Amino acid sequence: MEFKDNQAIYLQIADRFFENILQKKWDSGDKIPSIRDMAIEFEVNPNTTMRTFSYLQDKGIIYNKRGIGYFLADDGLEKTIALKKEQFIQEELPMFFKTMQLLGLTIDDLKKYAQAWSNEGAV
Repeated sequence: MEFKDNQAIYLQIADRFFENILQKKWDSGDKIPSIRDMAIEFEVNPNTTMRTFSYLQDKGIIYNKRGIGYFLADDGLEKTIALKKEQFIQEELPMFFKTMQLLGLTIDDLKKYAQAWSNEGAV
């Protein structure tokens, strides 16, 4: 995995976890790969991966069964959606709206583009 310089590596790894959860590759209660396995997959120090797991556990998205491993929380999908929505609203929408304004795009323009995009089967 190639990492960007503008975001902490453990958060970029967390984003990959979020993708797996949102794409429903992991269901509630599923065991997720171990810290060591994820460190190998992402080619990072296990301490970095541990930081990702701690972050996700603090957010209530995963939980640890001592001696067994980490699992997706029963409400992990819902918590992921809520967290990602908040991040999108706080971090991405302001720049998006600024760019819209600079380019003279309207909400009606966006509706047309969104409709065309969904018609292409990209959803």
